[in-house]
Amino acid sequence: MKKLLVVAAAVVFLVMGRPVASAQDTGVNGKWHFVLETPGGDREVDADFTVDADGNVTGKWGASDVAGTYKDGKLALDFQFTSEEVGATAAMKIDGKLDDSAALAGDWAFSEYNGSFKATRPAAAAPATPAPAGDAKPAPTDPH
Repeated sequence: MKKLLVVAAAVVFLVMGRPVASAQDTGVNGKWHFVLETPGGDREVDADFTVDADGNVTGKWGASDVAGTYKDGKLALDFQFTSEEVGATAAMKIDGKLDDSAALAGDWAFSEYNGSFKATRPAAAAPATPAPAGDAKPAPTDPH
């Protein structure tokens, strides 16, 4: 009986621990929507990251190539970025942490500018609306 309880407990821990391990494995891989707080208002950019087994991050920040690391829930990026708004190319530095809600938050610096940021996964696209079946007539349109 004691052996059966130990086996049952092991199975429960294995099954319950699996979603946690999967969530940790995803880290910052994939698409993100960043909102950078600036004195002139929020600036938004989309990014797409890939993290290798050693924690090296590659991908895109808008149209720029990304370089950096992701380890122990912390993202550190340092890459060349050209801002057409500012008219300058300089190092873009992003230092952030993945929080419990699977969002990134931290600080950014570019040229003489800096501030804080928050990044979330983009919302999934809504599924397409199915076409009306057979004899369905199109909705009337207002000619005015």
